Amino acid sequence: MKGIFKLAFINFGVWHKLFSNLLNVVIIHKTNQKTGKMAHVILFSSNVELAYDKLIKYYQLRFQIEFNFRDAKQYWGLEDFMNVSKKAVYNAANLAMFMVNLSSALLQQNSSGLFGSSVNDLKAWFRARKYVLNTLKCTSQNADPIFIERTIHQVSSLGRVNPSVCQT
Repeated sequence: MKGIFKLAFINFGVWHKLFSNLLNVVIIHKTNQKTGKMAHVILFSSNVELAYDKLIKYYQLRFQIEFNFRDAKQYWGLEDFMNVSKKAVYNAANLAMFMVNLSSALLQQNSSGLFGSSVNDLKAWFRARKYVLNTLKCTSQNADPIFIERTIHQVSSLGRVNPSVCQT
């Protein structure tokens, strides 16, 4: 993907018609050099002294924070917890954010494709591992480690969103 897109930045001040403050506006013009398709992004700030590259970085950080909260709500139960005390809310929020960071780190280190490519795939793999190991404990037989890993892979594929790259 590198080298395919051409970026142009336009930075200027503009007056808003509803209030008397000057706004710092950055327009990012992105062109796909292969297809010729263009896209524009417009960023605003009330700080007219802020350089365009800093404004872009601030927006990137802001959206990363928003995506982390979305993941905490969507995948790690932040939206569903029923805590009302200050300490319980604090603990639930921190646990959800910890899980967002842990799952992100696990997926980044997942070069073998064992966990799949999404948080749902990661959760399916760990859930399958737990179910298979607990089921094998009930049989009181020693299973071959290759059989165990193959079974975990097969069970985790039932809950996966994306097909696994790793074939066992």
